[in-house]
Amino acid sequence: MNKLPLKTRSLILEMLCKGQSMQATSRLAKVSLNTVKKLLVNAGKVSSDLHDELVRDVTASRIQCDEIWSFTYAKQKNVKTAKAAPAKAGDTWTWTALDSDSKLIVSWLVGSRDGEYAIEFMDDLRSRLANRVQLTTDGHKAYLEAVEGAFGDDVDYAMLVKLYGESPEAEKRYSPAACIGARKRRITGKPDRAAVSTSHVERHNLTMRMHMRRFTRLTNAFSKKFESHMHMVALYTFWYNFIRLHKTLRVTPAMEAGLTFSVWDMEDLIRTMDERAPKPGPRGPYKKRARISN
Repeated sequence: MNKLPLKTRSLILEMLCKGQSMQATSRLAKVSLNTVKKLLVNAGKVSSDLHDELVRDVTASRIQCDEIWSFTYAKQKNVKTAKAAPAKAGDTWTWTALDSDSKLIVSWLVGSRDGEYAIEFMDDLRSRLANRVQLTTDGHKAYLEAVEGAFGDDVDYAMLVKLYGESPEAEKRYSPAACIGARKRRITGKPDRAAVSTSHVERHNLTMRMHMRRFTRLTNAFSKKFESHMHMVALYTFWYNFIRLHKTLRVTPAMEAGLTFSVWDMEDLIRTMDERAPKPGPRGPYKKRARISN
């Protein structure tokens, strides 16, 4: 089976993680769009597996959680009238849990913004932590049951409930409502009130929107398939944790968290993909040629 050169595949994945669309990546790398799609699927699967294997027993003190909105195929209000809309079309939420000190993405989940996904998200987060942490979320009510079920009393948990007012008339269409204040609410344990914040994870939301084209607002660069959205988030998360040097830390978040002692590069990820790829078998049944006897 023919494969693109290592440097070309590395370039394609780097461009996808630095804000290029799949169409633009296809043109710049001079490969077909289908090639870019297949590479993203393979990279997303391996990135997800590596995250499950390597991001374990994380020692942290402060964890911040948030959800970032996007959509698949069509916005939720337009799904009913959209032609040939797939089953998971509409609002797509990406849940992230960020270590405030190392900036590591400890856990992520793509799906809906309901209680079922909140429970799955918190269960996964708890399974990756090695110690008791201070946890801060926004005021989303689904977190209450999810955090209690995953952590019980073994957490210092607080909610940061933001209060919003009316935006100026000229900005209502494109800008969110103005935040006029915030209320810190203790839920479980003894959280340090001064450390109750979601600033770091919300700043990371901006990083996600800048580095994944399908998250950019008010454009046609949205995910056409739910699975493609998940693969891109998986690839981005591994790139962010293990490959991208954090400007403030000057190391990767994974190095700062003690999960690795060296910086990965995209070629390392591709080599891992090649090692884990199933060995190609025969394309069809083997048939012996009949000998013609005189």
